[in-house]
Amino acid sequence: MESFRYEQSKTVQSALAAGATQSGKKFVAGGTMLIDLMKLEVEKPPLLVDINRLPLAQVERTGDGGVKIGAMVRNSDLANHELIKQEYLVLSQALLSGASPQLRNMATTGGNLLQRTRCYYFRDIAYSACNKRNPGSGCAAMDGFNRIHAILGTSEHCIATHPSDMAVAMMALEAVVHTEGSGGAREIPLHQFYKLPGSTPQIENVLEPNELITFVTLPALAEGTRSHYLKLRDRASYEFALSSAAVVVTLEGDRIQRARVALGGVGTVPWRSREAEEALEGKPATEDTFRNAAKAALAAARPLHDNAFKVNLAQLCLRRALSNVTKQS
Repeated sequence: MESFRYEQSKTVQSALAAGATQSGKKFVAGGTMLIDLMKLEVEKPPLLVDINRLPLAQVERTGDGGVKIGAMVRNSDLANHELIKQEYLVLSQALLSGASPQLRNMATTGGNLLQRTRCYYFRDIAYSACNKRNPGSGCAAMDGFNRIHAILGTSEHCIATHPSDMAVAMMALEAVVHTEGSGGAREIPLHQFYKLPGSTPQIENVLEPNELITFVTLPALAEGTRSHYLKLRDRASYEFALSSAAVVVTLEGDRIQRARVALGGVGTVPWRSREAEEALEGKPATEDTFRNAAKAALAAARPLHDNAFKVNLAQLCLRRALSNVTKQS
């Protein structure tokens, strides 16, 4: 780990002012990923601004019936909050399926949204060919071991998978990310927050330098809406998804009036599938409908030699998640 300066802030304004012109400055909260990457010398920030004292750790009802989640809310607190469990079950399930209890006690909402990939070649500086870490150097995963890598949203420059479970659930819930920065406050719909790798995989989201996530809002859900998160992985705990599905549906009788679908473990970003949603809405909640939606969701998949199994796995995951959510009592 390289040396760095460290400052603490108690307000959003002071956090933004600290080293405002310092290139490479990072905010640190739980630090469950950032410190890890600093030890690996993947991240080398010259300045860390500790934001743990910022007053952003509340979960509150909004005036329109939705919910506001502070960026400093710990994952364990959010997962076990009664409002989240009762109305946004998919989010609670996603959070509880991630990491370990110890990490969930430290990790924050804002930090979780900014998780970086677990790609072996990104995390090991012995591999020089990583466009995400070293732009223009190539992608070692293309011809290397790519079992855990993405099959949706990839490019010739990067196939790294986004690791967050929470962000997949929030994508299905149509979350909005709120930020503060040098240019003032912004509201960014989550589906516009992440950037596909394209030719610039080192640019992972739309945040500007010295811009801080302050809170996330979730819209109110229609009466009768159900949600579910299903995660498939190599082992039952402390493991990242090979495939996951977050589904939020509203039923009218035996027909699906409204559906929101997001996939994890298979995309370079938390993957919202509008194709699956279109295949579901207005259709009966049957296995045939679920099968058609799953095929639509993976129609654009671009698997490689080690991860072709993910196409079928993701289809099965989505079909099971849809079956589970529509059978809820």
